[in-house]
Amino acid sequence: MHLQRRPLRAARVSDESHRVTTFELFFDLVFVFAFTQVTGFMAHEHSFPGVLQGMIILGLLWWSWVSYSWLGNQTHVDEGIMRLGLSAVMVAMFIASLAIPEAFTDLEGGLSGPLVLALAYFVVRLLHLLLYLYAAVDDKPLQRQVIRTSVAMFSGSTLIITGAIIGGPSQTWFWLAGLALDITLTYLTSSGGDWRLPSAAHWTERHGLVIILALGESIVAIGVGASREPVSIPILLGAVFGIALSVCLWWLHFDVTAIAAEHRFAALQGSQRTSAAVDGYTYLHLPLVAGIILSAFGVEDVLAYIDKTKDFGLLGSFALFGGAALFLLGSSAFWRRIGGYWKKWRLGGAAVLILLIPVAAPLAPLAALALAAAVAAVLVAAESLLYAETRASVREEHARGQH
Repeated sequence: MHLQRRPLRAARVSDESHRVTTFELFFDLVFVFAFTQVTGFMAHEHSFPGVLQGMIILGLLWWSWVSYSWLGNQTHVDEGIMRLGLSAVMVAMFIASLAIPEAFTDLEGGLSGPLVLALAYFVVRLLHLLLYLYAAVDDKPLQRQVIRTSVAMFSGSTLIITGAIIGGPSQTWFWLAGLALDITLTYLTSSGGDWRLPSAAHWTERHGLVIILALGESIVAIGVGASREPVSIPILLGAVFGIALSVCLWWLHFDVTAIAAEHRFAALQGSQRTSAAVDGYTYLHLPLVAGIILSAFGVEDVLAYIDKTKDFGLLGSFALFGGAALFLLGSSAFWRRIGGYWKKWRLGGAAVLILLIPVAAPLAPLAALALAAAVAAVLVAAESLLYAETRASVREEHARGQH
């Protein structure tokens, strides 16, 4: 007697009504920890090569997270095999996060930190490939698209694992090359491809939440820096200016830009929607997150040297002002892709922040942070006043749509 094997139940495909699930929010918590590890890594290295290495690690984290944002839009990841698969991904990503402090300098004893991170990253990406193929079991064109794009994953991961094995100064360039190859080949194999994006609301909400996670890390960085010193007037002022900078970055993205982008994105269909998702969100949200994390390192550096009366230093100034400038450049480029034009005030604000990097370097750390927060606050005030009618119209339309 032969028992008939039950067919594997296909994953439930999403539709336009799909929203972000509590399991996805839970899944994202491992990335919160990973972001804090990146900031801590840059603070520990405290050098320009360390900043480059930190940004490479952040790129690996982003490429991992954004891959699962596509998967979570395609199918319900909080059910059945998908839930079990993402639980395994959480374990692998947490292991990768634990290895971040040793990402480029392996400590004595124990396992090789760089290799642990590289292998855990590969497991995260491999599980994504397998889960996506399972999610697309009834959609052969999508399966072929996933397989085409897997060339980018395997090529990039090979360089990253090789770099971890070789170690030394070469590792940085192997990892940078691996990340760049993965990003470039993914774009080339995705342009005009067969990706699916059933829910615009899920997509925009998920990417809004990852910006919130990054901003949350900037708040954590303030607390970490402040907790190392006795409570004092300079520490309290540093906390005020640091929170003010984070609030301004939140305001610039969420007050109008994210809302207007959500409406425009929802109006797109088919290949136009997937193309905008690739360009505007998968790629152009990376500078937003990187800018927040880099500026968070700058704020933490301020609070670490809060009692200095001069010479903040070029590294801290670059992180603080350059990070905020990168955020503004990314924000303007994002709106150029989704909204159709550049946000010129933000381009101007980015230019001012870049020009202030050498100006702020000899200042006291607290004065440099106050200056960065002031520039951001002036930009928020200028946009709010100059575009008051547009702002009111966008927010009113959004409020009507929610009811």
